[in-house]
Amino acid sequence: MPLDAFKISEPLSLGVELELQLVNLSDFDLSEASPDMLELLQRQPFPGQVTPEITRCMIEIGTDIHMSYPNLLNQLADIRDTLVIAADQLNIGICGGGTHPFQNWAERRISAKPRFKEVSTLYGYLAKQFTIFGQHIHIGCTSGDQALYLLHALSHYIPHFIALSASSPFIQGKDTLFNSARLNSVFAFPLSGRAPFTLSWHDFSENYFTYMEHTGVVKSMKDFYWDIRPKPEFGTIELRVCDTPLSVQHAAALAAYMQALCQYLLASHKPSPTEDDYRVYTYNRFQACRFGLEGNIVHPKTCEHISLREDILMTLHKLEEHAQALDSIDAMENIHQIVSTNGNASYLRNEYTQRGSVEGIVEASLEQFRKAF
Repeated sequence: MPLDAFKISEPLSLGVELELQLVNLSDFDLSEASPDMLELLQRQPFPGQVTPEITRCMIEIGTDIHMSYPNLLNQLADIRDTLVIAADQLNIGICGGGTHPFQNWAERRISAKPRFKEVSTLYGYLAKQFTIFGQHIHIGCTSGDQALYLLHALSHYIPHFIALSASSPFIQGKDTLFNSARLNSVFAFPLSGRAPFTLSWHDFSENYFTYMEHTGVVKSMKDFYWDIRPKPEFGTIELRVCDTPLSVQHAAALAAYMQALCQYLLASHKPSPTEDDYRVYTYNRFQACRFGLEGNIVHPKTCEHISLREDILMTLHKLEEHAQALDSIDAMENIHQIVSTNGNASYLRNEYTQRGSVEGIVEASLEQFRKAF
């Protein structure tokens, strides 16, 4: 059956979800502590939402709906402070980062939520290997057609978000040489990658989704692991390519960057996206995962090669007036700083060199998450 009607949201409203690591402070491995953490957090007011994730060493937090970067940042800081206090009570650590640098996926336990049990039954070992940690960004849309326009218009900028958030260079004790190795685990799922091309919500709902549901492959939009997907029940598009950054300030800046990009795209009156825009999409995405800000991307129309760092800086210049209107100038300065310092992946590699162990990487991540701004 077709999807429900696309809920109308406040245009350019934004919200963030972060998947976070729970860490044993004695050996810095992951801790199967989410049941205890969630029970403790339920005993007191929580400044947002907190839910279990697919394995028991993860939790996911979510913000309320916001219109401005400062309000989003303040709530994320309140959530962070609440989580740190709870983690201290349980004698565990909590941090960001797209992967834990040395955990063994086979030791993970699937959370008790029925959907997670279904995913584990369907995908086998991939479910436990999905012990990875991402940031999701929601942007409000006024219609399903607008959501699909923005979804496809943002295709050029997907490598920006991968490179700016990349914080998963290590897996099972080894440097993968990727800045975002996390996304390789996502790509293993058959319904990952890019959404099908259509700019019509009617066509997407009545034709594509209805067909996929009829095949029995999907039951809801949750079954799609696309880089960006529409969320009709929220009235948003949801960006899913970001690693969880090491700090909430970084996470809020990425959300503000997406908000400003969406305002720019809606105001620029550029030609509508086409299927041809995806000709080099997978290559550009790989460049961002592998090399981060040092990667090179190809423009799908001009075939021009440009460094991700340069493309982001050029984009920030285009977004100046939009960031001013959205009260997110400070967030754009944060993005500038990420570009100039090479981001979280570079930081984690430096910490590995200085501290001399993968355990030291986790310790550094714990310190970054707690750091005030």
